[in-house]
Amino acid sequence: MGILSLITGWPGPSGFGSASTAEQVSDSIDASDLTVIITGGAGGIGLETTRVLALRGAHVIIAARNTKAANKAKQLILENNVNAKIDILELDLSSLKSVKAFADSFKALNLPLNILINNAGVMFCPYQLSQDGIEMQFATNHLGHFYLTNLLLDKMKETAATTGIQGRIVNLSSVAHLYTYEQGIRFDKINDKDSYSDKKAYGQSKLANILHANELSRRLKVLSFCFYMCLSSFNLNFYFVKIEMQEEGANITVNSVHPGLIMTDLMRHSFLLMRIFKVFTYLLWKNVPQGASTSCYVALHPSLKSVSGKYFLDCNEYTPSNFATDPELAKKLWDYSYNLVNSL
Repeated sequence: MGILSLITGWPGPSGFGSASTAEQVSDSIDASDLTVIITGGAGGIGLETTRVLALRGAHVIIAARNTKAANKAKQLILENNVNAKIDILELDLSSLKSVKAFADSFKALNLPLNILINNAGVMFCPYQLSQDGIEMQFATNHLGHFYLTNLLLDKMKETAATTGIQGRIVNLSSVAHLYTYEQGIRFDKINDKDSYSDKKAYGQSKLANILHANELSRRLKVLSFCFYMCLSSFNLNFYFVKIEMQEEGANITVNSVHPGLIMTDLMRHSFLLMRIFKVFTYLLWKNVPQGASTSCYVALHPSLKSVSGKYFLDCNEYTPSNFATDPELAKKLWDYSYNLVNSL
């Protein structure tokens, strides 16, 4: 997959490409047995993803900071699909308290959870701190989704075990993960105001989305086991050796995607700059139905059963940056995020 494929829309190995729409990649897929949570599902590509998932029969829960806008989005979808199953729950990803409240509210509904799409985000915003005192792009794009995913993971494991349907987690990243700080993730300077770059901070958060998906995928892949060995000597002494593997072996896949260049409200902090940029790169841009295609493909397509820890662009597997494929950096980010969440 290269620039030529992006411009022409020629399909890749999956049979789809940059010109494919969300409806096309999910054509003939029956999602009526699936329950989906999508963050930021009330606008932009999140709204289109919600619409198409509902069109395929899924029960979609929109997790939205602006519930008024989410209700308008729901009514818009219902106008053309009276059978759409959509619910709305409030979620502000920049607040860990809100993330916990959302997870508790969802669990109280006693619904299954097959698919989690971590779609919402902020982009190129001026320096500011979240309610928890964390740089806003890192807090919203990564940390909120990290915490949300961990809180919902047991429900996803339970659903996969009881239904036999493999769960899927999709993290929306971006090609912007290539443009980050020199260290990749600035663990010791997450909140540093003096050296803050709105573009690099966004790239850092999108890199974190990929690393999060990769590390969670690794943790869920390998079966746990405990093996006890009893060794006895000729005399009365006994020695016990315990060997353990900590990974879980859950029936859940985790992948990350780049939706493409799409002009949405996400770019409100740099709208003029993006409009100028689009004039010179207009052949590379997608419309919203095309932008939602990779999310829908990774969330629903049967060809991706058991495919995990991968990065997708234009509905095809793609190799991200060296930082994004660094397992040690992924482990470090996991530990950092886990400790940060539990310290707040």
